[in-house]
Amino acid sequence: MNMKKMKVKKKIKNIKKTEKINSGIPGFDKLIEGGFEKNSVNLIIGNSGSGKTIFAVQFLIEGIKNGEKCLYVTFEEKKEEFYRNMLDFGWNLSELEKQGKFTFLEYTPEKVKTMLEEGGGMIESLILDKKIARIVIDSITSFALLFAQELDKREAALSLFDMIRKWNCTSFLTLEENTVDRKEGSSSSLEFEVDSIILLYFVRCKEERERFIEVLKMRGTKHSTEVYPFEISKNGIILGSKSDAARFLKCVS
Repeated sequence: MNMKKMKVKKKIKNIKKTEKINSGIPGFDKLIEGGFEKNSVNLIIGNSGSGKTIFAVQFLIEGIKNGEKCLYVTFEEKKEEFYRNMLDFGWNLSELEKQGKFTFLEYTPEKVKTMLEEGGGMIESLILDKKIARIVIDSITSFALLFAQELDKREAALSLFDMIRKWNCTSFLTLEENTVDRKEGSSSSLEFEVDSIILLYFVRCKEERERFIEVLKMRGTKHSTEVYPFEISKNGIILGSKSDAARFLKCVS
């Protein structure tokens, strides 16, 4: 073997595998080679009732189980009602907050815009002080509406994601959008910058609605390209054991 080939081989050997963290969603991590990339920025897109918030909070609960401190930032939820709803899944966020493991922050889209202009602000101080490892921003739909022009929206998204990456957190952002009727790249200013995109579907099949999940994008990962059914149980989201594209196509046709 010549010296050039030996150097290339040594270089490849020295490249570290990206650290993965568990999602906390039973059956999901097998679709994405073991979990989400640590310190990645991930986008969950779905229509109302699809399970975006439950997916995101379940991800935070998994972090807490692993000794990580977590932050939930919301533009829409009221704390008492939110905590009460999460108790349905056995997640006592009030108690976790008292223990310093979970932080709830009610924010406005305008404050996020100001935060970008100031270069961090209150959220950044909180993340650094509490050593937050996982963060959810639920949802950025209202934030995106602050910008009428696509270029302004793209620049704001760039600034937001650059800031999130500096915090060294694994983050989830939710976006409300009809995933069935959406056009490819319809949220391009956001989609282009994130590391992964998860689509949640909540579609009517005859007399009732059913839920499905699809991994649209995940950088550096050989992810599943199939559509899986899932249900929301008393313990949160659980994926079906097998993909069911035929059922999904029947529901959306």
